[in-house]
Amino acid sequence: MTVTFHGFSPTHDFFDYTRYLLHDRDTKFCMSFRQLIEAGRVKTMPLPARSPNLNAYAERWVRSVKQECLSKLILFGERPLRRALQQYMAHYHEERNHQGKQNRLLFPLPNRGASGENGIVRCKERLGGLLKYYEREAA
Repeated sequence: MTVTFHGFSPTHDFFDYTRYLLHDRDTKFCMSFRQLIEAGRVKTMPLPARSPNLNAYAERWVRSVKQECLSKLILFGERPLRRALQQYMAHYHEERNHQGKQNRLLFPLPNRGASGENGIVRCKERLGGLLKYYEREAA
Protein backbone atom coordinates (compact mmCIF):
# COMPACT_ATOMS: atom_id res chain seq x y z
CA MET A 1 0.00 0.00 0.00
CA THR A 2 1.40 3.42 -0.96
CA VAL A 3 0.57 6.25 1.38
CA THR A 4 0.31 9.81 0.11
CA PHE A 5 -0.11 12.90 2.24
CA HIS A 6 -1.73 15.93 0.57
CA GLY A 7 -0.27 15.01 -2.82
CA PHE A 8 3.17 14.27 -1.36
CA SER A 9 4.71 11.03 -2.52
CA PRO A 10 7.25 9.23 -0.30
CA THR A 11 9.38 8.57 -3.38
CA HIS A 12 10.01 12.30 -3.82
CA ASP A 13 13.70 13.26 -3.80
CA PHE A 14 13.26 14.93 -0.39
CA PHE A 15 14.23 11.61 1.19
CA ASP A 16 17.22 10.88 -1.05
CA TYR A 17 19.87 11.88 1.52
CA THR A 18 17.86 11.14 4.66
CA ARG A 19 18.22 7.90 6.59
CA TYR A 20 16.68 8.70 9.98
CA LEU A 21 13.95 10.95 11.34
CA LEU A 22 14.35 11.72 15.02
CA HIS A 23 11.12 12.89 16.61
CA ASP A 24 9.64 13.42 20.03
CA ARG A 25 6.61 11.55 21.31
CA ASP A 26 4.06 14.14 20.26
CA THR A 27 0.72 12.80 19.04
CA LYS A 28 1.26 14.39 15.61
CA PHE A 29 3.75 11.58 14.88
CA CYS A 30 0.97 9.00 14.64
CA MET A 31 1.25 5.58 13.01
CA SER A 32 0.06 6.80 9.58
CA PHE A 33 2.67 9.59 9.61
CA ARG A 34 5.45 7.15 10.52
CA GLN A 35 4.29 4.78 7.76
CA LEU A 36 4.46 7.62 5.25
CA ILE A 37 8.02 8.45 6.27
CA GLU A 38 9.13 4.80 6.33
CA ALA A 39 7.67 4.29 2.82
CA GLY A 40 10.47 6.61 1.66
CA ARG A 41 13.10 4.26 3.20
CA VAL A 42 13.63 6.56 6.18
CA LYS A 43 13.68 4.99 9.62
CA THR A 44 11.68 6.84 12.27
CA MET A 45 13.27 6.95 15.71
CA PRO A 46 11.29 8.34 18.65
CA LEU A 47 13.39 10.10 21.27
CA PRO A 48 13.41 8.74 24.82
CA ALA A 49 10.47 9.61 26.98
CA ARG A 50 10.92 12.44 29.48
CA SER A 51 14.14 13.81 27.99
CA PRO A 52 13.60 17.58 27.93
CA ASN A 53 17.28 18.50 27.59
CA LEU A 54 17.56 16.98 24.11
CA ASN A 55 15.50 19.81 22.68
CA ALA A 56 17.76 22.42 24.28
CA TYR A 57 20.83 21.05 22.47
CA ALA A 58 19.04 21.06 19.12
CA GLU A 59 17.72 24.59 19.67
CA ARG A 60 21.21 25.83 20.61
CA TRP A 61 22.66 24.36 17.41
CA VAL A 62 19.94 25.92 15.25
CA ARG A 63 20.41 29.28 16.95
CA SER A 64 24.18 29.15 16.42
CA VAL A 65 24.03 28.24 12.74
CA LYS A 66 21.34 30.84 12.02
CA GLN A 67 23.00 33.65 13.97
CA GLU A 68 26.62 33.05 12.98
CA CYS A 69 26.15 31.90 9.40
CA LEU A 70 22.81 31.73 7.60
CA SER A 71 21.43 35.13 8.59
CA LYS A 72 24.48 36.79 6.98
CA LEU A 73 24.26 35.01 3.63
CA ILE A 74 21.99 35.24 0.62
CA LEU A 75 21.73 31.74 -0.80
CA PHE A 76 20.35 30.83 -4.21
CA GLY A 77 19.42 27.17 -4.13
CA GLU A 78 20.14 24.01 -2.24
CA ARG A 79 23.77 23.51 -3.32
CA PRO A 80 25.02 26.81 -1.83
CA LEU A 81 23.03 26.08 1.34
CA ARG A 82 24.60 22.63 1.68
CA ARG A 83 28.09 24.06 1.06
CA ALA A 84 27.58 26.80 3.65
CA LEU A 85 26.33 24.29 6.21
CA GLN A 86 29.27 21.94 5.54
CA GLN A 87 31.73 24.79 5.97
CA TYR A 88 30.01 25.92 9.16
CA MET A 89 29.97 22.41 10.61
CA ALA A 90 33.70 22.00 9.95
CA HIS A 91 34.32 25.37 11.60
CA TYR A 92 32.03 24.59 14.54
CA HIS A 93 33.58 21.21 15.35
CA GLU A 94 37.23 21.57 14.33
CA GLU A 95 38.22 25.25 14.52
CA ARG A 96 35.95 27.11 16.92
CA ASN A 97 36.89 27.10 20.57
CA HIS A 98 34.00 26.31 22.91
CA GLN A 99 33.59 28.57 25.91
CA GLY A 100 31.68 25.95 27.88
CA LYS A 101 34.64 23.57 27.52
CA GLN A 102 37.44 25.84 28.84
CA ASN A 103 37.95 27.40 25.37
CA ARG A 104 39.17 24.11 23.91
CA LEU A 105 38.63 22.75 20.44
CA LEU A 106 36.27 19.79 20.65
CA PHE A 107 37.56 17.79 17.68
CA PRO A 108 40.81 19.33 16.43
CA LEU A 109 42.44 17.80 13.38
CA PRO A 110 45.69 16.06 14.37
CA ASN A 111 47.86 17.74 11.72
CA ARG A 112 46.51 21.23 12.33
CA GLY A 113 48.55 23.85 14.15
CA ALA A 114 51.53 23.39 16.40
CA SER A 115 51.77 22.49 20.02
CA GLY A 116 53.46 24.72 22.51
CA GLU A 117 53.74 28.48 22.47
CA ASN A 118 56.23 28.93 19.64
CA GLY A 119 55.23 29.96 16.15
CA ILE A 120 53.30 32.80 14.59
CA VAL A 121 49.54 33.00 15.08
CA ARG A 122 47.67 33.39 11.79
CA CYS A 123 44.07 34.34 11.16
CA LYS A 124 42.29 31.84 8.88
CA GLU A 125 38.89 32.29 7.24
CA ARG A 126 35.96 30.30 5.88
CA LEU A 127 33.03 31.43 3.75
CA GLY A 128 34.84 34.49 2.43
CA GLY A 129 35.81 35.81 5.85
CA LEU A 130 32.45 35.29 7.54
CA LEU A 131 33.90 32.67 9.88
CA LYS A 132 37.35 33.38 11.31
CA TYR A 133 39.64 31.35 13.51
CA TYR A 134 43.23 31.54 14.66
CA GLU A 135 45.91 28.93 14.24
CA ARG A 136 49.53 28.77 15.35
CA GLU A 137 52.04 27.90 12.64
CA ALA A 138 54.53 25.14 13.27
CA ALA A 139 57.79 26.46 14.71
